[in-house]
Amino acid sequence: MSLNDKNKLNRLEELKSKLFSKNYHTRVEQRDGFSHTGKKEVVDSWNSPEKIEPDFENKFFMKTSMFKKLFIFSIVFFALTLLYAGYVFFAGSNTVSNDNIEISILGNNFTAGGETLDLIVGIINKNSSPLDLVDLVVEYPRGGASDSSTETERLRQSLGTIPAGAVRNENLKLVLFGEQGSIRPIKITLEYRVAGSNAIFIKEKLYNVNINSTPINLSIDAPSSISPNQTITLNIKTTLNASKPAEKMLVKLDYPVGFQFIKSAPAPSYSNNIWSLGDLAPGAEHSIAITGKMVDVFDGEEKTFNVSSGSQSASSKSIIGVVFNSLRHTVTVSKPFIEANLYVNGENAREYAVDAKTPLNIEVRYTNNLDTKVDDLKIRAKISGNAFNEKTVNVQRGYYDSSKDTITWDKTYNSRLREVNPGDSDSVSFSVSPLSLFSPEEGLLSSPAINIEVDIEGSQAIEGVDSKILESSSSAAVKIISDVGFSSKALYYSGPFTNSGPIPPKAETETTYTILWTLSNTSNSISDVEVNSTLPPWVTFEGSISPAAEDLSYNASTRSIQWKADRIPRGAGVTGTARSAAFKISLKPSGSDVGSTPTIINTAILTGHDDFANVDVRVVKGALNTRLESDPAFPKNGGNVVP
Repeated sequence: MSLNDKNKLNRLEELKSKLFSKNYHTRVEQRDGFSHTGKKEVVDSWNSPEKIEPDFENKFFMKTSMFKKLFIFSIVFFALTLLYAGYVFFAGSNTVSNDNIEISILGNNFTAGGETLDLIVGIINKNSSPLDLVDLVVEYPRGGASDSSTETERLRQSLGTIPAGAVRNENLKLVLFGEQGSIRPIKITLEYRVAGSNAIFIKEKLYNVNINSTPINLSIDAPSSISPNQTITLNIKTTLNASKPAEKMLVKLDYPVGFQFIKSAPAPSYSNNIWSLGDLAPGAEHSIAITGKMVDVFDGEEKTFNVSSGSQSASSKSIIGVVFNSLRHTVTVSKPFIEANLYVNGENAREYAVDAKTPLNIEVRYTNNLDTKVDDLKIRAKISGNAFNEKTVNVQRGYYDSSKDTITWDKTYNSRLREVNPGDSDSVSFSVSPLSLFSPEEGLLSSPAINIEVDIEGSQAIEGVDSKILESSSSAAVKIISDVGFSSKALYYSGPFTNSGPIPPKAETETTYTILWTLSNTSNSISDVEVNSTLPPWVTFEGSISPAAEDLSYNASTRSIQWKADRIPRGAGVTGTARSAAFKISLKPSGSDVGSTPTIINTAILTGHDDFANVDVRVVKGALNTRLESDPAFPKNGGNVVP
């Protein structure tokens, strides 16, 4: 029997078992379509409209009912909200509005600076609820500075609770300062809380007071226009305009950038811009004259001087505690009619730095900036300073007066100065050398410098009037760099350490040496001093250092030696003790070094900063070898390595 026949037989057997089983139920299906005419499987859409199934209708009405419920709930909630808002608005509650709080200020809008100003602050609470934990805060400018935001006086007064509908009046006594005609703002702030809340609410009001007079009058007499490098004088006058004395009064003048203070009469009490007037009686007057010049400024710039006066601070004698009055004066920088520019060794700058061995070539370049000619131009150069060597002055086409240390150029010595046409430029020149920074006769110069001041003037012919004199000036300060000495020596027989090994050095045998670094200095203190060098690969750093307190270190990975000497004082090694540091190294030559003089330390470089000349200094010393020519006890030609 085939496999297909076996499968058919099995299915027949299964069907037979189902037919004779007790649990088998016959399923009856209606297949007669004519006996059920009301039931259609397919809708005849071309004969009648589509009929909606009953289940779909139930779902639709269910959703519609949910929407209605949500809509009704929203209407009820909105109605309740309106009812609550109406209750709050008409019946009142615990809420407080800032609009129902009024702050009124009764007082004079004009006051004299330094006098007591009486004000009455009225507070009206129109709310239906009280204001709790009320504080009255008053803020106003403490002094008379033009910028009232820099110093503010703040007063706070507790008022407790202000009941609903209550009125509270508070008396204030304030003292204001300021320039006459200035307005001083007074800020009134009410801080309060309400029942049921921890938040702090505020109500503010601003009240302006005009200063109709000041306790101290200030005035500045100064030009409104200046030229670069032109010397100017500012005259400050103070007058106590009060009915009672003022104690410990100060005057302070803040200079603009570019102003160089020269002198003042009387001299400043603190720094170069603060003067103590002491105690002033009513009507007392004081005058201060300040002389200076504007440097490093350009045509068209505006520079503002700020002068202020007031009482001395209790914490510092050089600080104004309360400013009674302040004033500003602005000057405009304008190009000079006849211009003079000073060049030192080809550079045009206000300050220069050169060493004592460098001569100075000075050139004065002048230009006529007018549209008319200038007649009889005269140029004068005044030379001063403790490093000025008058014996080295050399003038071209001019005259040097040694009694006044003044050089003059005019039409007598230079015909080009007789008449200078519009836009013409030319120059005059001279040379000079600095003095030695140390000499047995004069000793050591301190802060050596050469100062050069140049004045130039000429006349402008104007038809119908006398000639107009035109003036200009320029200056330069030449600072002399200190002579820094640095010596590097290799020693064997001398120095702080005992050395060992054969001399001259022997191949395959170790010999130790002492390296001595010595620093000296003349006129100016040298800061941030460092000495750096390196060791060749065949040399070993032994670790011994003298003095042990010196900050000298060795880096094995880079084979570098660094000495942080920090500072070399003026006169070190000249009039005082030199700075020095020593360390020990060793050399073990190889056979290939026989007959040579190996290097035992490479080039050493000293770096530092001249504090007076404001320049960096650098000194280089060459490498040292085994010849040891710096050691006086070392034999001649004893540095070659022997077998």
